[in-house]
Amino acid sequence: MEGRRVQMVRFLVWLIVGLWSWSGCDDARHAQSVINRSHVPRIVAIVHEDIVRIEKGLVQLAERLAPRFAVEDASQRASEMRKGLQVFTRPPKGIPELMLSPLTFFAVTDEKGVVIARDLEPDPMAGQNAASMFPHVKEALEKKRRTREVVEWPSLKPEEPPAVVYVFAVPVFGEGGQFLGLVLAGAPLWRIAQRLTRQLQAEVAKEGGTIVWVYLYRGDTLHHRDTPPELDAVVPKPEERKRGLMRSPGGFTGQLLHYGRWFAYGVVPLPELGPEVGFIVWRSDPN
Repeated sequence: MEGRRVQMVRFLVWLIVGLWSWSGCDDARHAQSVINRSHVPRIVAIVHEDIVRIEKGLVQLAERLAPRFAVEDASQRASEMRKGLQVFTRPPKGIPELMLSPLTFFAVTDEKGVVIARDLEPDPMAGQNAASMFPHVKEALEKKRRTREVVEWPSLKPEEPPAVVYVFAVPVFGEGGQFLGLVLAGAPLWRIAQRLTRQLQAEVAKEGGTIVWVYLYRGDTLHHRDTPPELDAVVPKPEERKRGLMRSPGGFTGQLLHYGRWFAYGVVPLPELGPEVGFIVWRSDPN
């Protein structure tokens, strides 16, 4: 944990140095300044806070599900697990730390990493061997510790691409410390981008007329939902992102005149979610 804090401090230092260098239209300078000094550190903080809160909630979920491993009949055990996942992750009895989060699924595995049940019926994940699919899940089993990583979860429909999901794996222990299995939970990158957008939009609402949107990228691929198509069309392309990050590894900003309104944007790595993951935050001040 201490090493992660040092990494984040270094990252923010790079960020300030890299972002504080722009030129161009004066009308967009203020938006760039706010992106640099406010939106970027806020997004980093939200992601970190969400991870800490989610892991705390998943530890509680694991504790509440542990007694259900004692059910001998496999079919009944799966049914009890599914009911528990539904009750403990949703209002009114849900664990508070899991209520306001970008998570879209919860599941529980046995001690070999095979999914017993998820919080949905019919259950598309039951029987999948998550340990053989994802190295960090296997690591969580072998070392009996929490892990998390962005993975590509295969779709059950061959015509659909895999879902790019940030998956948490948390051990479940019974009485006496007996290892029972894992709780898994996933947040698609599009859902994390949506969560960040809504939070920032709520925070700038008092400014009246300010536009804010957040996209996530992983490698060359963008992840977002319900964003304006006209903004989607001008998001910096992968080549532009790569060139900018080569010049300034901590991130860079830009600006453009779009439909008669000045926009500023920041492109910033997000190592908390993975080495190829980052975000693009847009801001346009009221005219």
